[in-house]
Amino acid sequence: QKEKMDECLLGLIILSLLLAGSSGVDETHVFISFGENVRLPCNNALHECKLTTWNYNSFSHLAAVELIGLGMKKTDTESHERLSLGSDCSLNIKNVTKEECGIYTCRQFVNDRQLGTDARVYLHVLYVSSSSSSSSQTEISAVTLSCQLYSYAGVSCDDSVGSEGIQLFWVNQAGVILTKSDSRYQILSSSDHCIRNLTTTLLNEDHNREWRCNITHRNQVKTSATYTLKSSVIVIIVEFAVFAAPTVILLQIFCERRAGRKDSQHSEEIVMNTIFE
Repeated sequence: QKEKMDECLLGLIILSLLLAGSSGVDETHVFISFGENVRLPCNNALHECKLTTWNYNSFSHLAAVELIGLGMKKTDTESHERLSLGSDCSLNIKNVTKEECGIYTCRQFVNDRQLGTDARVYLHVLYVSSSSSSSSQTEISAVTLSCQLYSYAGVSCDDSVGSEGIQLFWVNQAGVILTKSDSRYQILSSSDHCIRNLTTTLLNEDHNREWRCNITHRNQVKTSATYTLKSSVIVIIVEFAVFAAPTVILLQIFCERRAGRKDSQHSEEIVMNTIFE
């Protein structure tokens, strides 16, 4: 009787997947910031994850890489220690890197036969880096912040994803969008690679100031990455004081001892001269 129930259940699963497959491939876009944990949904999942397989496609992999096979994590991939399968068959990635952007495909298999259609997840990773220019050896006069969205096939900020496009922009601590109209900021964009650079001259009050890069998809903020400015001048002075003070003390002791030895040697010479005379 149990075998008949299992066969009946399998038949219902196959029927439901065939009906779902008639609507086409399911596609989801997920945006995440570099270093965060991300969950990729499997929208064709069944009640048992042992039927689930996750594959990954990117620029660096010409062929699809199998991450999860029939509910079991593959251990021959570089990121396997950061991967896990959720109770709903979603794929969880810890501490995501920008190289892990790409297309993740969730599939269901029974007896080596795929049931239904693919459920694809496009993972986009937002990454912020910085570079600085100095007017002296201790002071930073300007900083350039680069915000880039890493996506499969190099998604452009001008192209549409689904029915609407992607927008990338910088905001200040108050959430106000920074534009080229402010003479303090220089903003350069590259729509082909979805990059937005912000260059600003630094003021004394900029210590611990935050600038945030936001990304919107279909006019909704999906994720953001924050850069906090830390003053290097204070760090340099503190480090110099910490290391220089002991060094000065040691040099002073050394010089005093050396001077003492010279005085002692000079006294001995005077005594010897006196004796000979």
